[in-house]
Amino acid sequence: MRAATKPFLCFVALLVGVELVVRVFFARGMSGRFDYGYHPTAGFVEQADGTVRLERAGGRRFFPQHFARERPADTFRIFVIGDSVARGTSVASSYAGQLGEMLRLRGVKAESYNLALPGFGARRKRLVLEQALNYQPSLVILHINGSNEFEDEREWRRREEFRGWHPRNWLMKSLVIRRLYEMKTERVYWEWLPASVRSQRTVSDADAEVQASINPEKNRRWDELLRQQTAVSVRLAREQGVKVLLVAQAGVGKSPEGTPCLDDNALDALATELRGPSVATLSMKETLARHDWAPLYADGAHLRPTGHRLLAEALVLQLVEAGFIPAVVK
Repeated sequence: MRAATKPFLCFVALLVGVELVVRVFFARGMSGRFDYGYHPTAGFVEQADGTVRLERAGGRRFFPQHFARERPADTFRIFVIGDSVARGTSVASSYAGQLGEMLRLRGVKAESYNLALPGFGARRKRLVLEQALNYQPSLVILHINGSNEFEDEREWRRREEFRGWHPRNWLMKSLVIRRLYEMKTERVYWEWLPASVRSQRTVSDADAEVQASINPEKNRRWDELLRQQTAVSVRLAREQGVKVLLVAQAGVGKSPEGTPCLDDNALDALATELRGPSVATLSMKETLARHDWAPLYADGAHLRPTGHRLLAEALVLQLVEAGFIPAVVK
């Protein structure tokens, strides 16, 4: 008994020591980590030199980018906010990056940043937008997609469970233990786990999402959340005098005859409802239907770089048509 007690006490003392070190020296770096994208400032790191650095933190996997907190004079600053479709595979190949390059070639002094995040639904996009509005954008491009509301709800529940004081969560009040738990959810040591465990976890997550997606009540609630949160995002931007361009997602669906077609899931109609002064829209369905669209998709939802280029070209024309940028730059 005594032989077992001593190692246990040593382990507890070591854990307490590590916990103190983490809280004193590393707590700031772990800020927002357990909010799963719901922390208002996670991923936005304001530097002493007046710049803002975007980094992977707090459930937000931003592409590394940086910009001045104060928008330079006469600069047209664009923030693209969306999910994995808008994010693309890199900043340069995404429509955010290609749009900035096209505008600069037209003589527009433009900055364009990719703030899109995989798995983010309307609620977490709104939080990203709220923080981005602090950095004086000229335009926010908000990519509307209704396919991530399950993820938003799941991560909200996870966040609330960790914030509560139910006895099952007491161990999670330790930053060290919580970080070890996060390493599992982030699959840092995923390859070390037995194949049977990995398979069970993957199937469990997929099954839960499939079951939710065929629940009519959940889908109605998520559709309403999408409408409400998108409307709030537009209102917040307009209240600060920031122009908005809504991009309505379209993916590969099936026609009644069973042939592949572009399907916008009524997102074009939602975007059109919100269109108005300082709010423009772009339909992916209409834009890509003018081309041989099937090769533009890497899968049923995500575009290849060529698809992003076509969207960027259409965005330039839409910005001119809406009067957001001049047709001819002197």
